[in-house]
Amino acid sequence: MEYHVPIMLNECLEGLNIKPNGIYIDATFGGGGHSQAILNQLDKGKLIAFDQDADAMENRINDERFIFVHHNFKYLKNFLKYHGIQQVDGILADLGVSSHHFDEKERGFSYRFDSKLDMRMNTQSELSAIEVLNNYDLNELTRIFKEFGELSNAYKIAGLIVNYRKNNKITTTGQLFEAIKEITPANNEYKLYSKLFQAIRMEVNKELEVLQLFLNQAINVLKIGGRLAVITFHSLEDRLVKNFFKTGNFSGEVEKDFYGNILSPFKMITKKPLEASADELKKNSRAASAKLRIVEKIL
Repeated sequence: MEYHVPIMLNECLEGLNIKPNGIYIDATFGGGGHSQAILNQLDKGKLIAFDQDADAMENRINDERFIFVHHNFKYLKNFLKYHGIQQVDGILADLGVSSHHFDEKERGFSYRFDSKLDMRMNTQSELSAIEVLNNYDLNELTRIFKEFGELSNAYKIAGLIVNYRKNNKITTTGQLFEAIKEITPANNEYKLYSKLFQAIRMEVNKELEVLQLFLNQAINVLKIGGRLAVITFHSLEDRLVKNFFKTGNFSGEVEKDFYGNILSPFKMITKKPLEASADELKKNSRAASAKLRIVEKIL
């Protein structure tokens, strides 16, 4: 099975407006599909790819124009500086969890398997799903289920987990499902599971916090005229990216000049987010929730 199918590949390449001798960043290397396609359009340019997952290292591309950084993209500026690079012509970030992660039972990202709960993108990280479920108090669990899973019954779910773990440590998917079976709908359980797993995964990997750190650095390392393309997969990520692209901040608070023009460091290349085509969805159903937004730095 392919590690990860690159989503909206052509749209990303067109949106980045790749210059043959430019410097580009793939902030989420994964299976390397986007990276290889970018390299194919470079002549004497350079591509720097980031990925904190050890499994992704096996997909490294043997090309003198390619640099692989085995770290989270929140360290973007540090590693560009280390490699003597101050500014770049384009940045791509596909924020989706790779097919590889969902399909690898041992990684604990999917509710399809009765497996050990892990969900760490970086397997060296101390915080795992097991730590969250067994050590977070009622209020902390309620917060992440409500904030990251957008679950209306977050408090009830958190209470059931806290009660269950008094007698049984929650270490597997099956135990988590057992803990919340009281409120699990009989015919639509996967909708609940999906939101619950998303919430836990986002907390384990501090996904929104990392995204904000990344975007704030991306704006600094992009050249004037450089492009930033981000693929999101749920409303929480997309809202952050949308606000940042529109206003240069995460609250979406608009600043205007004397004439009433919105002050933003970016020009929108995509007025509305791009979505996968019907043909792409036939080949890759996991692209269904993907949204691609692209901007050009103007300030």
